[in-house]
Formats: sequence, structure tokens, C-alpha cells
Amino acid sequence: MMTPDQMSGNLSFADRAIGAVKELFVSRKAAAGQSAKISDLFGEIAKLSPDDALAKLETNPDGLTEEEAEKRGEIHGKNQVAREDRKSIIEQIIRLVLNPLNIMLLVLAIINFVFLGDFESGGVVSLMVIISVTLSFVQENRSNNAAEKLRAMVSTTASVLRQETPTEEAKDEPAVAEPPPTGRDLRKSLRLELPIVDLVPGDIVWLSAGDIIPADVRILSARDLFLNQSALTGESMPIEKFPTEAPLPPLGGRGNPACSEVTNFLELTNIAFMGSHVTSGTAKAVVVATGAQTYFGSLARSIVGRRTLTSFEKGVNRFTWLMIRFMLVMVPLVFLINGYTKHNWMEAFIFAMSVAVGLTPEMLPMIVTVNLSKGALAMSRKKVIVKRLNSIQNFGAMDVLCTDKTGTLTQDKVIMKKSVDLQGEENDTVLNYAFLNSFYQSGLKNLLDVAVLAEADLRKDLHIDEQAYAKIDEIPFDFVRRRMSVVVSNNATKQHILICKGAVEEILHACSKGEVNGQTFTMTSAHHADTLRMAQDLNEDGFRVIAVAHKDMPPEQATYGVADECDMTLIGFIAFLDPPKESAAPAIAALEGHGIKVKILTGDNDIVALRICKDVNLTVEGVLLGSDLTNMTDEALDMKVEHTTLFAKLSPAQKARVIASLHRGDHVVGFLGDGINDGPALKAADVGISVDTAADIAKESADIILLEKSLMVLEEGVLEGRKVFSNITKYIKMGASSNFGNMFSVLGASALLPFLPMLPIQVLANNLLYDFSQTTIPTDNVDEEYLTEPRRWDIAHIAKFMIFLGPISSIFDYVTYAVMWFGFGANSLASAPLFQTAWFVESILTQTLIIHIIRTNKIPFIQSRASWPLILTTITICTIGIALPFSYVAHSLGFVALPWTFWPVVAAIIGAYLALTHVVKVWFIKKFGWN
Repeated sequence: MMTPDQMSGNLSFADRAIGAVKELFVSRKAAAGQSAKISDLFGEIAKLSPDDALAKLETNPDGLTEEEAEKRGEIHGKNQVAREDRKSIIEQIIRLVLNPLNIMLLVLAIINFVFLGDFESGGVVSLMVIISVTLSFVQENRSNNAAEKLRAMVSTTASVLRQETPTEEAKDEPAVAEPPPTGRDLRKSLRLELPIVDLVPGDIVWLSAGDIIPADVRILSARDLFLNQSALTGESMPIEKFPTEAPLPPLGGRGNPACSEVTNFLELTNIAFMGSHVTSGTAKAVVVATGAQTYFGSLARSIVGRRTLTSFEKGVNRFTWLMIRFMLVMVPLVFLINGYTKHNWMEAFIFAMSVAVGLTPEMLPMIVTVNLSKGALAMSRKKVIVKRLNSIQNFGAMDVLCTDKTGTLTQDKVIMKKSVDLQGEENDTVLNYAFLNSFYQSGLKNLLDVAVLAEADLRKDLHIDEQAYAKIDEIPFDFVRRRMSVVVSNNATKQHILICKGAVEEILHACSKGEVNGQTFTMTSAHHADTLRMAQDLNEDGFRVIAVAHKDMPPEQATYGVADECDMTLIGFIAFLDPPKESAAPAIAALEGHGIKVKILTGDNDIVALRICKDVNLTVEGVLLGSDLTNMTDEALDMKVEHTTLFAKLSPAQKARVIASLHRGDHVVGFLGDGINDGPALKAADVGISVDTAADIAKESADIILLEKSLMVLEEGVLEGRKVFSNITKYIKMGASSNFGNMFSVLGASALLPFLPMLPIQVLANNLLYDFSQTTIPTDNVDEEYLTEPRRWDIAHIAKFMIFLGPISSIFDYVTYAVMWFGFGANSLASAPLFQTAWFVESILTQTLIIHIIRTNKIPFIQSRASWPLILTTITICTIGIALPFSYVAHSLGFVALPWTFWPVVAAIIGAYLALTHVVKVWFIKKFGWN
């Protein structure tokens, strides 16, 4: 799992500094030795037989006991990789103190203490650092704790064999005459679903289609086991693994420098690596290495804390650099102008540094983190778990939602309704064969298998006796063949029977004969046409249709493969009802009402999918099949995808290709899926959404997990994402316009006045109070009108907002200058404190109050009101700003008491400023819109 630091993108300056210090105490030879140990261990285990591998790992086929697993867990730790340890309180504080902005403040404090002897100013600056670090520490800890609790609600499990500890009664029972060598006769093995993090070396695990490989494991037995190792190799084609002993490939880096160690590891045919997943087949395996000791763990240690930036993070970074560019231009100008005009270069330097602090959006990281955490907590109350915090904003920006059909738009409970022969008559033989196929297959039992077994269990009149058969082999399902087979032996006749079920077209292509009432006939093109028409009629009635076929095989044949799925005999169909969720239709309507197009990406056929679309009131603009997609160029697909609602008979790779095409069309795409075939699409989407009961690979690929299957929570998630984005942009618009306006105000005052317009300590105090007033923005209300359409980063729009609204504050700053210079006689060095105090008060009041204008496109306080926390912080900071010139710290800050005649004037200035800003804002919205 990722920590919040990882979620926020690249490591901070302080993280890298602490890491550099730690690096001094870590031997690089130890890392190299660890890699060599892994190489040696894999090499040794791979060359051993399954029994010898178990002995080497000090375990047995029945698994470990709980006591043994607990002891090994204490030695090897949790089975986790790519996770940064939770920092100690000291480390967290050091990281916050080493923020470049705080370093700048501390430098100013040292200059005041050491070089200027100004202990009061130095003390105030130090206090600012303490307050800033404390606020950030409290907020970050709250966010981190909340994020960890949310992630803990969703766990990926593995099927593990653990031995039950014998009871006291069992221990008293007489021992058997010839106890097994292991001496574990008093214990029975239990197959448990355990969190992957609890696995230890020596655990026995079962693997089937859809499972992620939970650790580095040695295959003990396997049946057509194919893995996808693209996370390690980049190669998307599945590779087969076997339980047999494997010779170690040439040792890269030692015996053969031309070979890479990566190739050596991944060429081991009986080792499955963490980071890959099962595409088809089954296996029993023993855990060889866990956590950081795995091959994936050795890679992950070098990249922990680094990940590709999302569009959200890029937007935040672009804004930050926009402000930094302003600072890099303005600060040198302020320094030079003040140094040249005031002839005090040290004072000019300190003032310029203070201005730099005032211009930098130092609260942005905290505002972003608190907003995202608040959004995640709000969604968790609606039983939606956010695995990656940044995906909340992507949720709000999403304008296309692609969804699989089965299990997402439809209910989880599929009901089998028909088993018919090739004449459309109810036929128990078809159900018998379907039952044997579903009962004996050892891969992932999907909803259709569960429905077949349930129907057979209900119909006692069938007299199906699974004990009359013995399983010989199976040919697992894959998404290319779209069928699966089992081979069973009739215990009475010893005849081998291959039973195959799957998609109608794929089964039909592999059948040369048909059977009705026990009579076999050769299938002709006319028979094919009649069969397809019957399946289509069932589809149009809303049924999902699966074809069933069989084939007699020679009893001496022991192993079977895809090549045996030919010349089969088609016997009929089983039909299922997969009714839509009650929440699907209103959820789709709600999403479309919020500017989100819904598209269906399914592996099912188009006729069934069209029926479901009709049932959920989704208007289908166009249909595109996977077969059409195969021969279509990216350019042609890009043109077609915009006007297509339903994509049917898609492979997993084709689903991801459709999403890539939508990305090229500048869409923010969400994908909702829960199956094995949805993994690539979930990863390709801007925000991947799955459910807690999904296949492991789907849950691992998703950014957001629904704990309940109601689709209405999707709409709530979208709205929450837009609220988060709205409150983040409020701070950004505030910072951008305020800083742009301050640039003109400070530059003009520096050039025109014979003294500093504000003392450095006053600039810093002003900035601290302003920052504190913004800490409650994450709690603010968001206008309903803002939530009606997707919201995305638009730096150009923010720049326009800054250019048009920023200078307004400068206008009233210059009005304040003129009033104090001409009206109150603050036009000499002696009266500089009066001028500085007045501008401080006017500045803090306007900056604090303007949020209420910028936060809404309506008339503030009348048509739209801020949240109570934001109102209270506004009142508090305004009160402090007014009271400071009369307080006991006024002298330390360089303030003097303001005459009573100043207050009506400043009230008029503030009122005019707020009114003019609102007028310009309304004009801006009409011309450029509101984002």
C-alpha cells in the first residue's frame, strides 16, 4: 500500500534530506548481498523436486501451524513491499522544519538574533515556525491516520493451508499404529482466506484464475497455469509455469556478464513471482520469500516514494511553479529597489526575504492534503474506500464512465432458467453435462458456474452422482478461446469424456456434430444458422446463453490441451437471467445529468448488452464489436469512439485500447469493473473503480473500492470529487490573485516611499494570519451549480483570473497609501510606523475577507454563505488584525495605535474593494466562465 507521501507524488526536500542522512549508515554491500541471497535461494529451490523444496523450506504439503506461522512472521515481518515505514514523531518534525520555507524563516530569525540583536523580531519569527510546524504536524497526522484506516478496510487475501492445532482431547487419543513421518496425524489442514500481508515463507497457497501471486512461490502442482508477468517484464503475453524441477539459467552478472539477472530470475519455470497474476489454470505452491525478500520487493525498494505524477499533481505543480516564477522576478526587484532607495542593503534583504515568504503558497500542500482526506472520509461514510487520495479529484473531473456489464450494471446473483437441446426443448442431459463441467473445474468459479451448481442442487430429480466420475484433466478458460473444458472418467465404463462449455460462437466453431434425443448428426451450415438463431432469440429475451458440448476421448490418454477441443458434439444451451441492479437506471440518469457520458465495455455479446442497456434506460448511440476493433486503426477508432455507446465482445486488451482512445480525445475516463478481464482497463483509466468482492487483480488495479454494489454512490463520489476540487481552487485563486496584486503594491511602495511600506516582521505576521484564515477552506460549502459538470485543471483560466482580479487589490492599496500620506501625514521616517500599521490592517482585512467574494459566483453572504468554520476563522483573524496595534505585542511588531478617524476610512476602502471585486468577478464569469 502507498503512504500519503507516496500519493502526493515525488518525495519532499525534507524526505530526501533525511533519506540522505540515513544512506550514510547503510552499506551498499548489504544491498548487493541481499540480491545475491535471493538469486542463490531461487536457484537452489528451482532445482529441487517439490518434496525436496518443501523439506528445504521446513514445511509440508498440509501447511504450517498457526504457531509456526506466528514465529516465522516475527522473523520475516509483514509480507509488504513498496511501503515507507511510518516515520517517528522526531522524523516527522524534522521533515516539516526542513521545508525550504521554514528554513528561510529560521535564517531570518538567526539574522535578527545574531547580526541585528533584535531578539523580539527573532522571537516572533521563531514562533511563526513553531506554529506552522505544529499546525502541519497535527493536520498531516490526522490525514495519515485516516488514510491508513480507510486502506485497512480493503484487503487482498490468499487461499492458504494452515494446520489446525490439536485439542487436548485429541492429544489423549491413542496414536495410530504407523504414524506418518511428520508426526502431524492429530492435526487437520484447513483452507483459509488470509490477508496477503500475513503470509510467511513455508505457507502453502492455492492459486486460480484472477489471483495475484501473493509472494515469491515455488510451484508444487499445476494444471495449465498461465501467468501475466507484465508488471515485471513489460511483456503482456501470458507464460506457462510448471511444477517440475528446472535447471538454473546462466548466472548473469557472475558467470555470464552478458546476461541480466532479471532474465535469470524470470526464466525459472517453476517459480512464480510477486507482482504477477494468474490468467488461467490452477496451482498449489509453497511460499519461498515474502515482503522485501521477494524479487519484486528488491525492485520496489529502489522506487518507493516515486510514481508517475497524475494530472491532478501536475496541475498543483504548475500552479506552484507559476508562483515561484513571480517570486523569482519580484524578490530581486524588491531587494534592489529598496537597497538603492533606502541605502540599507541588509534591511532590504530581510524585507525581500519576507516578501518571498508572503508570495509563496506555503499552505497549498496542507490545503490539498486536508481536502483530499476530508473527501476520502466523506466517501467512506457512504461505504466507498479511496485507495489513492488523488483519485478523488479525478472522480470529479471524469466526463466519461466506462463500465463492464456483468456484476456492475447487473446483479451479482445470476439465475439459471433454462437448459435446452438443439430443438429448444428442456433437456436434463444438457444440465447434467454443464453440472459436471462446473463441479470439476478448479479455476475461478464465476457467477454462471455458481448458478449451474445451485440449479442442479435444487433439482433433486436429476440424480446427478458426481461420485460416479473421476476428474482426469481440465483445459482452463481464457479470454481468447472464451470456453473451458474438463475431462472426466466414467468410473463404470472407464470412458473419458471431454465436456466443454462457453460462448456460443466459439463452441460452435469447435463442433462438427450435433445431438438431439441421443441421436448424433453432422452439423451443416443450415444447422449452424438455426443454432445461432436460437441463441439470438434467447439473447433478445434477455438471457445470457452458454453452449454445451462433449466428446468421447480414448481412456488411455492422460493429459489434454486446447488442440483436443475439436470435432466435438453440440448438445444444447444453458440460459441465465442476469437482471440489472435496481440502482443502475437512476445512477446512469444521475451521472448523465452531471455531464458524464456512460459507455458499456463488455466481453458479452451485443444482443444481451443491448437488452441490458434498454432495461437501465441507457440510450445506445452506436455499437462496436471486438472483431471490428481488431482491424481498426487508432485514427479510425478515435473518430468512432466518440459516438459509440456499446462496445461488445471485447478482450481485456481491447477494453484498455478503447480507454486509450478516449484519452486521446482529451477525456478524463473512469472505468468500473470487477472481473479478471477488467484489470488492464482499470489501470488504463484515470480513475479505476471496483467492488470489494471483485477478483484480486481488479481490486489491486482499482483506485476506488465500493463496499456496496449500489451504483448511486458513484454519483456521490463524483460530487465529492468536485467539492474537493472546488475548495482547492478557492485557495489557488486566492493565492494567485492576491500575490499578483501584492507584486504591484510592494514594487510601487518600494519605489515611491522613503521607508519600507511594511517591516519584515509585519510582512511575516500578516502572512501567518492570512494562512491561518485559509485553514478552514476544506470545510467550505460548494454551490450546487458548480457541481453540475466535470471540473478540470485549467492553469490558463487561473492565470486570467489572476491578471484581471489581482490588480484590484493594488488599486485599493494605493488608495490606502494616499490616504495615509496625505490624509494622516504619514509621509516621513518618523511617521513610518503609522503608515506601516495602517497598511498592515488594511491588507489583512482585505485578504481575509476577499475569500468570501472569490469562493462563489453568486452574491456572497446573500445568495451563498460560507461554512461556519470559515466564517469563524475570518472573524477571528479580522479581530486579531484590528486588535494587534493596541496589544502588548504591538511594540515588538513595530505597530502604533491607529487614530479613530482611520476606521471609517478603512471600512469604506474595504467595502469598495469587495464591491468592485464582485463586479469584475461577474464580468469575468460571463466572458471566461467559472472553473
